[in-house]
Amino acid sequence: MAAAKLMDFDKALELFEPVLGFEVHVELNTNTKMFSDAPNPANEAYHAAEPNTLIAPVDLGLPGSLPVVNETAIRSSISLGLALGCSIAESSRFARKNYFYPDLGKNYQISQYDEPIAYDGSVEVELEDGTLITIPIERAHMEEDAGKLTHMGGATGRIQGAEYSLVDYNRAGVPLVEIVTNIIYGTEHRAPEVSKAYVQAIRDIVRGLGISEARLERGNLRCDANVSLRRRGTDELGTRTETKNVNSMRSVERAVRYEIQRQAQILADGGTITQETRHWHEDTGTTSPGRPKSDADDYRYFPEPDLLPVEPAAELIEELRAALPEQPVARRRRLMTEWGFTDLEFQDVRNGGLLEVVEATITAGATPATARKWWTGEITRIANTQDQDATALISPENVAALQRLVDAGTLTDKLARQVLEGVIAGEGTPQEVVDARGLAVVSDDGALIAAIDEALAAQPDVMAKIKDGKVQAAGAVIGAVMKAMKGQADAARVRELILERAAQ
Repeated sequence: MAAAKLMDFDKALELFEPVLGFEVHVELNTNTKMFSDAPNPANEAYHAAEPNTLIAPVDLGLPGSLPVVNETAIRSSISLGLALGCSIAESSRFARKNYFYPDLGKNYQISQYDEPIAYDGSVEVELEDGTLITIPIERAHMEEDAGKLTHMGGATGRIQGAEYSLVDYNRAGVPLVEIVTNIIYGTEHRAPEVSKAYVQAIRDIVRGLGISEARLERGNLRCDANVSLRRRGTDELGTRTETKNVNSMRSVERAVRYEIQRQAQILADGGTITQETRHWHEDTGTTSPGRPKSDADDYRYFPEPDLLPVEPAAELIEELRAALPEQPVARRRRLMTEWGFTDLEFQDVRNGGLLEVVEATITAGATPATARKWWTGEITRIANTQDQDATALISPENVAALQRLVDAGTLTDKLARQVLEGVIAGEGTPQEVVDARGLAVVSDDGALIAAIDEALAAQPDVMAKIKDGKVQAAGAVIGAVMKAMKGQADAARVRELILERAAQ
């Protein structure tokens, strides 16, 4: 397929106003699925499970099996709605969304249509320069996830060119909350940045509530980005496209920018935009056509006959409201002040998705400065080389333990980096890696004096220089000792011993 022509971004914004909307799906971390007692394990256990083992008759749509609503999922959905500033419906109803789902055995999805659990809210998002934008929320509704198709026999792993597909129902029936925004106007040239900030805000909210792991790369959080363009000087909205399941913050930003440029060029050339879903391609930074976008009527919604309406008690709603955590924007600003970070230092932590692990590392005993240093420095470097999430490489507790060894003088920073690599490689805790690799700093005077004597013998003129007052000459001896002892000598003690020798 030929590459799409793109208009310069600034030129596109001169001619058109970007209009946005988002549908974000949040997988809930309940113990069981939305409508069955099949297990819903956490990320690592889920990905380790054999296909079609986390299932129950309801998930397969077997005749005679009936759904039962997961109470924890309802509580989590209400908490999320409240955190989004929504009103909670006194009565909400499930509906059947009829569509060809090869990975849902029932061939329909149990969702909510015109009676969602939460509606009419807003969420405040913070851009990198501290600007606050209010995003209007239309609704947050409960539904179940579909399964997963693996396309076999093709060159790309996609359905195009595949010989057959395998169905894994493990994810079918996992509880979801879909958050739908109202139309978002006025973002202008910051539309891509606002898109990224909004998804990040949703991630921070659900993690703060403890209702989802919210990892985009694992599919716990999935964003569909709707983009249309309105020609300057008119009130008529353009035709929207929906870019599906973008799986990183950076990709959300890039996908929205790309669609603005692509649509602007088509419209400027006299063409029309097709209302359709689009697939985001991370490797090329482009979108491609999916299927024509369906409207609500096409799904033939009707009330789910096997489930009663959800009618939460007012006392339950107030109980959940009282338990809401601090809002992410307020929490970030409080932590930045408490930790004494500059705006730039805090930005490294926030934009890297490291806020929670840095906070946990500080709670485990590290100072804010050292916690930030490890996570934004060496750990992120290793994560980038391994193409992994930094937060998955090492626990905050082990980072704090590593820093304690540095503070105690057991490790230098250079040795600590070697220990870090060992911990990430699965060799044990920092102390276990130190013991196994023999990496502790040598501060025994006997061993250090022997190394100093050897270094002085190789540089006989150095001691005379030191005695003549040229103390900086000791650096050559210290360097030789450090090299001989593979970086494990206590440099400060080596310097003291050299100066003591010179004073004799």
